[in-house]
Amino acid sequence: MGQGLWRVARNQQLQHQGYSGQSYLTREHGRRLATNSISNTNHRKQAQGGIDIYHLLKTRKSKEQEGFINLEMLPPELSFTILSYLNATDLCLASCVWQDLANDELLWQGLCKSTWGHCSIYNKNPPRGFSFRRLYMQLDEGSLTFNANPDEGVNYFMSKGILDDSPKEIAKFIFCTRTLNWKKLRIYLDERRDVLDDLVTLHNFRNQFLPNALREFFKHIHAPEERGEYLETLITKFSHRFCACNPDLMRELGLSPDAVYVLCYSLILLSIDLTSPHVKNKMSKREFIRNTRRAAQNISEDFVGHLYDNIYLIGHVAA
Repeated sequence: MGQGLWRVARNQQLQHQGYSGQSYLTREHGRRLATNSISNTNHRKQAQGGIDIYHLLKTRKSKEQEGFINLEMLPPELSFTILSYLNATDLCLASCVWQDLANDELLWQGLCKSTWGHCSIYNKNPPRGFSFRRLYMQLDEGSLTFNANPDEGVNYFMSKGILDDSPKEIAKFIFCTRTLNWKKLRIYLDERRDVLDDLVTLHNFRNQFLPNALREFFKHIHAPEERGEYLETLITKFSHRFCACNPDLMRELGLSPDAVYVLCYSLILLSIDLTSPHVKNKMSKREFIRNTRRAAQNISEDFVGHLYDNIYLIGHVAA
């Protein structure tokens, strides 16, 4: 009797443990299946897209929530103002996102005229299909060609209708452009004296102090590294132009183009003397006044002294 009751209790206990274990196994099996399913799904996403699509969308949404500005949603004049601060490379990249805005002709026209201030094509009726973006690419290509071979560069501009075959037009283009290599430009102007003549006349030295005017002149028309016929030609042309721009001052000081020529040469020699590290015994102000007045006797001592002070304080006139 006692053993029978024990067997009944034991069977009930085993049945109860069996049901609980089965329930646990069932839940555990389900959890593992769900985990494997999620893992397989993520694996397929990564295999198909190379990245976690969910993470990408989440990142994109967070960026949008940070306040990314869409230029197309702004007023057009404000969008154009923002894009006008970009250079050509950045504007091309912006056109991948805002094609209608970044390809606007006004933006590319501004880029062309800010880099190449004068082109003959600016003053002509544009041909059919004309584009300032295409013109910018041609101007950039022509400038690179000029910096390799000046004659080929000028011929390229003429072949594209950008420049007229005129010394005055070429001079204006050179005067308003800052992308040309100064060494190649110096070689070109030495060969094309007709262009050089028109380039000199574009300078206005009115009411400028002589050393400052000489600096401005050599900033556009670079002086050769050695003395010679070309340097003498440049100083001669500058002297006549400076006198033409300041007739009243020339009469007041009693200066002629020849006297200005002497002063310019003296200023160049003084600049070398004061700025060169190889010259140990620098020229004094008294020596400069004495030597200059010996070559040009009509020049006042005070005026020559001011010339010396300008070079001493500001520096080389042809650096």
